[in-house]
Amino acid sequence: MKISSREIKSFFYSQYFSDGLRTSIGILLPALVFNYLNRFDLGITLSLGALCVSVVDIPGPISHKRNAMAICNLCIFLVAIATGFARLNVVTLGIWIAICSFLFSMLTVYGTRAAAVGTGSLLMMVFMIEKASTPDQVLGYSLTVTAGGIWYMLFSVLFFTIRPYRAAQQALGESILDIVKFLKIKADFYLHDTNIDENYRKLVSHQIRVSQHQDTIRELLFKTRVMVRESTNASMVLVLIFIDLVDLYEQILATHYDYKQVRERFDNTGILDEIARVLYQMAHELENIGYAVLSNRRYNHSHDFNAELEHLKRKIDEITTTESATSNLVLKKILINLRDLNKNIHNIFSYYNSRSSKTLIENPLDVEYSKFVTHQDYAPRIFFDNFSLSSGSFKHALRVSLVCVVGFTIAKLFALGHHSYWVLLTIIVILKPGFSLSKQRNYQRLIGTIVGGLIGILVLTLIHNIDAQFAFFIIFMLGTYSFTRLNYVVSVIFMTPYVLILFKFLGVGHLNLAEERIIDTAIGSSIAFIATYLIFPTWEFDQVQENLRDVVHANVNYLVKIAETITGRSVSTTEYKLARKDIYVKSANLSAAFERMTSEPKSKQRKIKDIHKFVVLSHILSSYLANLASGVSEKNLHKTQPENLKLLRKSIAILNDSTKKLGGNPVEFTVEKIEAPEQKQPLKTDEALLNEQLGFVNKISYDIAKVTENILS
Repeated sequence: MKISSREIKSFFYSQYFSDGLRTSIGILLPALVFNYLNRFDLGITLSLGALCVSVVDIPGPISHKRNAMAICNLCIFLVAIATGFARLNVVTLGIWIAICSFLFSMLTVYGTRAAAVGTGSLLMMVFMIEKASTPDQVLGYSLTVTAGGIWYMLFSVLFFTIRPYRAAQQALGESILDIVKFLKIKADFYLHDTNIDENYRKLVSHQIRVSQHQDTIRELLFKTRVMVRESTNASMVLVLIFIDLVDLYEQILATHYDYKQVRERFDNTGILDEIARVLYQMAHELENIGYAVLSNRRYNHSHDFNAELEHLKRKIDEITTTESATSNLVLKKILINLRDLNKNIHNIFSYYNSRSSKTLIENPLDVEYSKFVTHQDYAPRIFFDNFSLSSGSFKHALRVSLVCVVGFTIAKLFALGHHSYWVLLTIIVILKPGFSLSKQRNYQRLIGTIVGGLIGILVLTLIHNIDAQFAFFIIFMLGTYSFTRLNYVVSVIFMTPYVLILFKFLGVGHLNLAEERIIDTAIGSSIAFIATYLIFPTWEFDQVQENLRDVVHANVNYLVKIAETITGRSVSTTEYKLARKDIYVKSANLSAAFERMTSEPKSKQRKIKDIHKFVVLSHILSSYLANLASGVSEKNLHKTQPENLKLLRKSIAILNDSTKKLGGNPVEFTVEKIEAPEQKQPLKTDEALLNEQLGFVNKISYDIAKVTENILS
């Protein structure tokens, strides 16, 4: 795959590299400072504490980071003391490993950040196992390690205090670039040589990434007090750009039609190639803006697409068909979508480039932002409510506990070198709640360790200059922490030579060490892989019904909001946006679950064809609803025709029925009956298009109902 120079530059401007740089400095600085003071052993201990706490330093509001890192510091202090004394007897150590692994793995019930606290604490447990400390040294060592963690916490908080807006700006720029890729995939539907089914798979897969990035931005913007309460240009610009970016994403979704039918009608006219070309041009313009946001630079040139859109309009007007009078309405609707896209792109450009107070005042922030973010409940009852084999988190914690004890026992019985704790470390890092995630992490860890080990051996064998080795050490360290969230296998490839060079500086031979690390990783990977298949396995099909139900419920809720608007009820902007956001999040969750299912053993992929069909149909339905919503919000269609109301009621009833079959609650929709006129009047253009769109929604609703029955049968 060809990588452009802009993509390379984008990486260095991204939050991934920024996070990697911050983490590397936070971990490395104590060791360097105390090495200069001839207390390298003290510096390494402080850096070890910083390393454990850095695991918690994931994207999010600064207050959440600070609180999580403070709790992690308390945990690593207690774990260091407990492990330091437990290791004095092999039996007590084995019991402690089982208890500690279970308790900290159970923190997954409280979300990603709490799970990271658990991982940081387990890392401290693993590092303390091989630490030869006498009882009177345990407390002092534990305090020193915790001091390193506190140092990292203060450094990270200071980093974000100095640049409070940068993390949100980076996430926003990356989200724009994700939507650029999404727009290009949508453009491909209009090209005759594109396989529609394969393109749907790409689209649904990329939707996961778009949704994840948007969730990150919501957390950074709407959970950070400084962003939503300050009236500074910087905070208002970021919020306004994000609001328009989500609107733009909806417009991209709204450019969805029955592509097979559209091709059959208009492929020979050349208009579809023109539409694809304009979409690609818009994607390029949006990419320029996204790069400018990411790199924190001005973008002074904005391309005006009015000329292209006028040319497209003339070509659409020239097309004559022998079909029904509404046959060209599809092209006209696409043109409207393109104009809306152009408007959104121009708004994003205007907000970012002008940074004018006047522009911002003319666009007041009247949305209730607190409703757009989820708030994690940390009540103790959640922890204890999950003490059941019906809970995926409980099964995961039991699995981690049992496997860690097995790994510890094997390492002790077979005396696997001087760093047998690497077996435990591999198990803890690899084991995830689901089979597919564990399998993926297992593969990445093993391949990364082997490739990285070879690179480390080459560097240490061919380069003997200490300064050059230290330069490589810095590069590998930066790569390790920069790619942790972006590409785990690349991160491990950097990590292995980083560890080998570190141990070389500590006076440990590199060749034997590389061999030992690869063997320990292979043993840990094998144990973890067997465990995910045999010990309380969790398969996606057992949980996917919840995802299916959530998606159908989100779609019917959005359809009800549209129906209420059509029938004359007042629906606030916040209600619309909340319903829309719910669809994006639930659809991405379903798509992610389906992708995980595809990596499971074939025997466990039950009803996978039907689930794939459901995923595609739900995406099509969401796109039709976005298309419908963009139309009814712009035109006063309150006095809808009885035929349209009948279609709305049918679709809502069908989707509600599917929701109930999947174990959910229906969404209520009631409206006064509209009397049909004595003499049937021909539908106006807008009403005819609305009727056609509602017909599509009704058809897709029926298809979803059929697939739901197949999945449940």
